[in-house]
Amino acid sequence: QVQFVESGGGLVQPGGSLRLSCAASGSNFRFYVMGWYRQAPGKQRDLVATITSSGTPKYADSVKGRFTISRDNAKNTVYLQMNSLKPEDTAVYYCNARLTILDYWGQGTQVTVSS
Repeated sequence: QVQFVESGGGLVQPGGSLRLSCAASGSNFRFYVMGWYRQAPGKQRDLVATITSSGTPKYADSVKGRFTISRDNAKNTVYLQMNSLKPEDTAVYYCNARLTILDYWGQGTQVTVSS
């Protein structure tokens, strides 16, 4: 079982930046594909970005060029740097860890982009 501590969400104006962090428990963090997903009210949960164990990122088209995912295996932590935020980025953001059939989710952190 993997548990997470997510932080960094909040209220920001359009065009602003936030950095989300997700610290994971356990000794196998470096093997997991880590990801960030988001869910807006009334919508399905969608992929934002993932990063493989070797550090290869993948992004949803809607965030390419604005968001950057990274990981620090020494700290068991994955980050999501979000720049040029838009109102449509408003959602609950969830941390995810995946390894073969194992699939773990964080509790989510709210990001609200509004003036």
